Amino acid sequence: MNLLLISRDFCYTDTCLIKSPGRIEVSAWRGNVQGEIMLGIIYLLLAGMLGCEASKMLTGEGKSVSGINRIWLMLPASFGVGTLLLTWMVYIISWFFSVVGKAENPFLYGNIIGMTGATVIMILLSVQKYRKQGSYRIWNIDKTQDKRRLKKEILLFGLLTVFITYMMFYVFYIKDGILYSGLTVYGDYAPHTAMMRSFSAGNNFPTQYPHYGGADVKYHFMFQFLTGNLEYLGMRMDFAYNIVSTLSLVGFLMLLYQLALRITGKMCCGVLALFLFFFRSGMAFFRFVWEHIQAGNLVETLEENTSFIGYTVNENWGLWNFNVYLNQRHLAFGLLMVTLALYLFMDWLEAGTAHEEKGILWIKNRIFSKEGWKSRNLDQALLMGMFLGLCAFWNGAAVIGGLLILCGFAIFSDGKVDYAVMAGVSIFFSWLQSKIFIVGSAMSPQIYLGFLAEDKTVPGVVKYLFWMSGVFFLGLVLMVWFMRRRERAILVSFLFPVIFAFVLLMTPDINVNHKYIMISYAFLTIFWAWAVCSLWKGRNGQSGIQKTMGKILAIVLVISLSVTGIYDFVVIIKGNGPGRRVTVNMNSELTQWLEENLEKNDLLLTPEYSMNEVTMSGAMLYCGWPYYAWSAGYDTNYRAAQAVTIYTTSDSGTLKKTVQQEKITYILFEEGSEFEQQECREETIAAAYEKVYETQDGRIRIYKTTE
Repeated sequence: MNLLLISRDFCYTDTCLIKSPGRIEVSAWRGNVQGEIMLGIIYLLLAGMLGCEASKMLTGEGKSVSGINRIWLMLPASFGVGTLLLTWMVYIISWFFSVVGKAENPFLYGNIIGMTGATVIMILLSVQKYRKQGSYRIWNIDKTQDKRRLKKEILLFGLLTVFITYMMFYVFYIKDGILYSGLTVYGDYAPHTAMMRSFSAGNNFPTQYPHYGGADVKYHFMFQFLTGNLEYLGMRMDFAYNIVSTLSLVGFLMLLYQLALRITGKMCCGVLALFLFFFRSGMAFFRFVWEHIQAGNLVETLEENTSFIGYTVNENWGLWNFNVYLNQRHLAFGLLMVTLALYLFMDWLEAGTAHEEKGILWIKNRIFSKEGWKSRNLDQALLMGMFLGLCAFWNGAAVIGGLLILCGFAIFSDGKVDYAVMAGVSIFFSWLQSKIFIVGSAMSPQIYLGFLAEDKTVPGVVKYLFWMSGVFFLGLVLMVWFMRRRERAILVSFLFPVIFAFVLLMTPDINVNHKYIMISYAFLTIFWAWAVCSLWKGRNGQSGIQKTMGKILAIVLVISLSVTGIYDFVVIIKGNGPGRRVTVNMNSELTQWLEENLEKNDLLLTPEYSMNEVTMSGAMLYCGWPYYAWSAGYDTNYRAAQAVTIYTTSDSGTLKKTVQQEKITYILFEEGSEFEQQECREETIAAAYEKVYETQDGRIRIYKTTE
């Protein structure tokens, strides 16, 4: 057993195999759950029912858009809103019992009170509605608008759910007590699983970041809290993580489809937008093929390659393909709530773009007229602002990206007061959470022009966008001039997160800005889908040759927009298949010992660990794999230096002084381990402190530094 893993920077390449723990060639998942997940299922169902009632208030019960089946709005809205409300309720109650009540098992009280409270609310609402209406149905979804389309949509989302579920379990599953995590994703799973386990196996209140224990939490952690709570309720960790991830991504795609249908009025555009969402645009595949044709080894390379291809900075990390939604599971949940907000505020945008004025006069009236500012639905804006603000610690990037798009909507909309109220409420709740969880500032915004483009000039950025995304972004800039006012306003608004990514830096790691580009990309697929469908259908009055040429152009456009992403997907399958999975023993004696012996305030010094039997214990590491904490905003240089001192000093006085100063209560030593490329030594540690644990193979020893 080697507990050392390598950096996230290399987790997409074959070099990951060098230091990965034992690998087992397994391609299928099987397991016996036999009722283990029942309490977790009850939790999710209760959240959905609670969310359904709240969503009716948010979206307007009985309100519908012509030709759109409301069920695909209500299902994801119910899941998203209900999960937000119930999970925050459980967290706050658990926090209170842990911090104020000093309870050793705060989850017990949090779940009992939270789930009971939600049940009581549902009972009271049902009684009230029964008395008022004479009947009551929890899932009182409005009449279907298009029954023929509904059958096709059921098939579409059914297949989509099966596909996404398969992919989630393909890259992350447990079999026979062993956790398997694919090589293209495990680097991100390391901090996520550690956070999950800090809740399910520990008592992480007030919440800390497991890879930088003993300090505040700067990372959005509520999605991991939810999955940790579901594991606490009896749902196995892979089930908890994958079920919530599937519901989040499918829910987001339902709303993306609804948004596409509302913008274009065509089901084919909605379906094609989902296709383009999975398979990205880019020039990488074309260049890759050309290079290997010249080298004469194209077929061999295509068959053997298991690494993402790319010719722009860090493109081979998988920054732009579907892999993002497999390793950043909480992004989909954030986008679900953002898309819900965009769908609702379409009412405001459509009202603003429907006026008959033209040009400058129309723009002037949107800014200076009473109608441009007068509130249209203040209650809806308040509720949406609260729900969006509550997402700040689920996925902060999604909230920022959503607010940027809504800012674009506001420019062209009537009812700007509602936008201001929604944004103000959202920012207030985000600020409140930051003040509660974070010491100091949550972010340090600064101007950073050009994102990852090597040449940061305007021509350099254009060249970068071309090689990174092909015609996707550059083509849309041209397409906007051929659109009507409503569609033009929506497209321009969808571009705001991309612009943001190339202008501002919010965290120490500029790579993080790729999320804003992915957010824009997801929504902009609607317009490329519209363009393709329009070319395929043609216009009235066109000749047969013109229609044929339109169809050929549509096919060429689809291929150019998706072939790089299709190859990326093949790499995802091969790169996470048998023999290419990191494994962790979930029944390890080391994990069990740490769970049983470490208290909530204990701080464990380890080598630079990523995802292993130690992190699965829920323990707080003094300084785990530095990249995770550094990218979240922690000063890892300081702690790394202190860790090196502890592991390498021959002076017991220096050792004890440093350990006491840093409040480290346990030191773990592993044979052959390093910290910052310096060999860890045990002699001084062993002479100064009591050894309290040793693995059966003698490779790992733990020393207690306190009486």
